[in-house]
Amino acid sequence: MTIKAGILGCGYYLPERIMTNFDLEKIVDTSDEWIRSRTGIEQRRIAADNETTSDMALKAAERAIANAGMKKEEIDLVIIPTISPDYAWPATACITTYKLGLKDVPAFDVSAACSGFIYGLTVARAMVESGLYKRVLLIAAEKFSTYLDWTDRNTCVLMGDGAGAMIIGPSETSCIMSTYINSDGSHPEYLCQPGGGSVMPLSQEVLDKKMNFMHMNGKEIYVNAVEKMPQALDAAMKLAGVTPEQVDFTIFHQANIRIIQYIAKKFNIPAEKNIINIQRYGNTSAATIPIAFTEAVESGKIKKGNIVAFSAFGGGMTWGGAVVRV
Repeated sequence: MTIKAGILGCGYYLPERIMTNFDLEKIVDTSDEWIRSRTGIEQRRIAADNETTSDMALKAAERAIANAGMKKEEIDLVIIPTISPDYAWPATACITTYKLGLKDVPAFDVSAACSGFIYGLTVARAMVESGLYKRVLLIAAEKFSTYLDWTDRNTCVLMGDGAGAMIIGPSETSCIMSTYINSDGSHPEYLCQPGGGSVMPLSQEVLDKKMNFMHMNGKEIYVNAVEKMPQALDAAMKLAGVTPEQVDFTIFHQANIRIIQYIAKKFNIPAEKNIINIQRYGNTSAATIPIAFTEAVESGKIKKGNIVAFSAFGGGMTWGGAVVRV
């Protein structure tokens, strides 16, 4: 009997602290108008100093488990897409699993930057449909504020913190209709944390030059995103056997309003079908899609039976798309 993986439950968590564009005006040479006109972002959430990525992942996970109407003991695998982990190693998924009170459950992180959720969804789907695992807890969680140079107006205005979770398991109603992922490692310098790895080990020079923070070539990332995200969306829809007209809602990685609007126009997606929350949360990296999805489910916008398409692009470079029936 063929197993079909679906979304059994979802949840999200956002830190309490709100940082507006006007707050940023006080600490870096920028303005509300400059940020809004170029990115669409008006505010973002910033985690407390003592609030870790695993703390946020835990809260999103607890809400997803409750939403699924299941016991946490039914979870048999935990996957966390993140590039802002508690530690370089061990995996934040292992720490979150412990905090959740689970024992003897395998857990690992996925590193695919802003495409991490779709990469994680692809892995979770494969694990369930292969019959290896029955209930996969997938949590995209990011405390990106830790990796920002708050004197660099080109990057610090973009990012926010948060977590979004899903329970993936066998379902007779919900269905992950398709996933598509791809990568190109020829230009890691376009978007990366240069220092702290084996290429540039942590040193005083790395700290002095702020190479332990996020560095981005905004022009190149934009050019690649507007090429690769539509490609990923198109591939995912073809694999699912649906047309743009058959898709009830789209959720694109919330990185830049111009990119989102470009893709929507390319596929003739009307505004009412395109779910956007970048103005309130900024770019939460891997967490943007599951946060937006859960918000739309909780508000009643996305309903049972709806077909929802995702697309994302991130450092690596990585990109991916997916189509799900809720």
